[in-house]
Amino acid sequence: MNILALDCAVSRFGLAVKAGDKEITAIYDIGMRQSELLVPAIDELLSKAGIKASELDCTTMIIGPGSFTGLRLGISALKAIELAYDVPVYGVSSLEAYSYEYKNFGLPVLSCIDANKGRFYASIKNGSKIILEDGDWETDRICESIKDFLKVILCGPDAKKLAGIIRQTNKDIEIAVPEVHSLYTDALIKITENKEARQLKDYDGPVYLRASEAEIKLNA
Repeated sequence: MNILALDCAVSRFGLAVKAGDKEITAIYDIGMRQSELLVPAIDELLSKAGIKASELDCTTMIIGPGSFTGLRLGISALKAIELAYDVPVYGVSSLEAYSYEYKNFGLPVLSCIDANKGRFYASIKNGSKIILEDGDWETDRICESIKDFLKVILCGPDAKKLAGIIRQTNKDIEIAVPEVHSLYTDALIKITENKEARQLKDYDGPVYLRASEAEIKLNA
């Protein structure tokens, strides 16, 4: 199966191409230059994998929450491939992708992204049980949701920051923050191969969970 996976939810973006048994990944820490480099990066990685966009079976991406700009760029790039070559696009929640590797560890898993202003995009699951649904949460609400657990796993790009905040309010809880050596394109590919990803329709877009600053100012 040939799959292109894309994670543009944070300022670093990750790409992976799985072509048969071969998988090639790349991480780009380029800040606000995503709009310039995303499409060339996709072309370069496909070339390294030895396949063309027309030979892809599907593409898959993190659809949010996360960076407004990055998510819009990512979905536009993959929709362009879909329109040109009839390659379906699949989407996975960023919080689901971050926690996927740890879902069978037998511990509560808190997946998070810093949403600024003292808030985090976060979810908490304990196996198949949802403790806190995907949302834009204040840190007090997150801390309250895990106060009865002895140990939790924190994952996501801003897990260390949230762990520090939790430890200030709950010194008894044991917090495991696994080291992440890559972005989450591996999880994206696994979720898509396992048919757990959602195929995006023409009208589907990113999942933001919060209005953009421009929208907030417009409606003020």
